[in-house]
Amino acid sequence: MTTSVVSDRITVTLAEAADLIVACPENRFLLQGEPGTGKTSLAEVIRQRTGFYTAVLDCGAMDIGDAAIPMPVNDTKTLEYYLNSILGLHTGEPVALFLDELTKAPPPVFGMFHPLLESYKPRMGNRLLPKGSIIVMTGNLDSDGVGDSLLAHSKMRVTKLEISKPTVPEWLPWAADNNIHPIVMAWADRNRDCAASYRDGGQDNNPYIFLPNKVQGAVWTWRSAERCSNLIWKRDKFSANGLLAAMAGTVGTAAATSLSAFIRHSDSLTPWKEIMDAPTTAAIPEHQGALAVMVFSALERVQNKEELTSFMTYIKRADPEWQCVFCIALAKHQKKQSMAFTCKPFTVWCAENQDLL
Repeated sequence: MTTSVVSDRITVTLAEAADLIVACPENRFLLQGEPGTGKTSLAEVIRQRTGFYTAVLDCGAMDIGDAAIPMPVNDTKTLEYYLNSILGLHTGEPVALFLDELTKAPPPVFGMFHPLLESYKPRMGNRLLPKGSIIVMTGNLDSDGVGDSLLAHSKMRVTKLEISKPTVPEWLPWAADNNIHPIVMAWADRNRDCAASYRDGGQDNNPYIFLPNKVQGAVWTWRSAERCSNLIWKRDKFSANGLLAAMAGTVGTAAATSLSAFIRHSDSLTPWKEIMDAPTTAAIPEHQGALAVMVFSALERVQNKEELTSFMTYIKRADPEWQCVFCIALAKHQKKQSMAFTCKPFTVWCAENQDLL
């Protein structure tokens, strides 16, 4: 496993965290990281890899009755916990429970979930956890200053993992596979400081990121980037000013203003049909922002080998940097990489430009 050391911290990527969680279900992992780094998104990854029933529980917003309530058993004059069905424990099959924001949970809720952290006979109420079940907790870093806390006896029962903030190159393949708008991808590729962490130092004047020592509104995170993408996909349904205001309220004013320039570039690009019909003569954008939008738009628009062949003819007229950006992104695109590697112009380019890859 590859880890990274930042100052005195050892961090792992989301992929590394998933490997640890699946391989060691007997451990109780606490995933900590800055807001919007994708911690909760691992729930779907774990579900796909294990096939377990998976529940994400917003512990910070839960009341005790959302987990379990005691019910009288008349025959024995005792109480028995009735568990909420959302936990999936009534089936007797292994489950994966993501206790999201457990470090912000009200004390009664935290107390109800705490027995799940035990290594010997973990339980919820009076029901034992099915063997092989996975329990994952998430929370923010103490330095984020958003109210996370964990008592010493609880810390002794968990394996804490600090999730590194995904870099732009790490995020782009996921974005391409998850319908993130090409404009958002292009902007992030050209503004890689949007993925910086305040913990790295030297970021006090970074206008995009979360800074716990400043009063801020919206900021750029990978979570807010996805929501900004939703807005841009539907920008034909509202005014340009409405879009700008909504983006500012989603990713912050600095990122929204800069993104607006990329949107203008997008609206002035050579039409896709012209590129497909005349790839040897269709105009190549001159502005770097426009080139970025064009390249990431092509990732979304290329649907078959014939279209890819035409676009490869077109992009080979641009600077090698942009050829490389497109081909690397396409090679990592899970939904289109098989199509790419059966397209001769693409494979020939890869063979001829191994030094750039």
